[in-house]
Amino acid sequence: LSPTPAVRRILLSGLGIHFFQQASGIDAVVLYSPRVFKSAGITDDNKLLGTTCAVGVTKTLFILVATFLLDRVGRRPLLLSSVGGMIFSLVGLATGLTVIGHHPDAKIPWAIGVAIASTMAYVAFFSIGMGPITWVYSSEIFPLQVRALGCALGVATNRVTSGVVSMTFISLTNAITIGGAFFLYAGVAALAWVFFFTFLRETRGRTLEAMSKLFGA
Repeated sequence: LSPTPAVRRILLSGLGIHFFQQASGIDAVVLYSPRVFKSAGITDDNKLLGTTCAVGVTKTLFILVATFLLDRVGRRPLLLSSVGGMIFSLVGLATGLTVIGHHPDAKIPWAIGVAIASTMAYVAFFSIGMGPITWVYSSEIFPLQVRALGCALGVATNRVTSGVVSMTFISLTNAITIGGAFFLYAGVAALAWVFFFTFLRETRGRTLEAMSKLFGA
């Protein structure tokens, strides 16, 4: 309840990375990918199934790639690169869906292609950085005496944010269109990049004893 400045910064970093992991829209893309692809103009059931499976395969493959890069590249560079790619992917997805939404009676091949490619790129960028690093980073920054509580608060933040995003996506798309929803997620991802650049410190190769000094003790 009254943490030291170093622990306060660690707590803010841990809660922030969990919040932004979900608030940047990953569950909206993964859970509602059939709706997203339908909005992009794919109506055939077999094609919808194929593109939805491709999202899952992409997510799995790039998580495996991340396991080899975490200790070679470092947490912070990989995370910032991942979020940067997510921002551009979300803007591309939102742009493609907005163009398609303005021409509901005409198929626009380039817009459909941009929407599908941006979805795959978004999932790939998320899986290579933001997805796995959130759990690695939050598990290694908390001091031993508050590690259980800190990790529990991080997971609670993650799951609550995930639930809010999942349950509000349909209402959000009805209110500001599906393209507008992904522009909003792109804005949240941009805030995430600024937060990570400002608050998060590189933890690769650091001992547990060095964490408090790393965060300002």
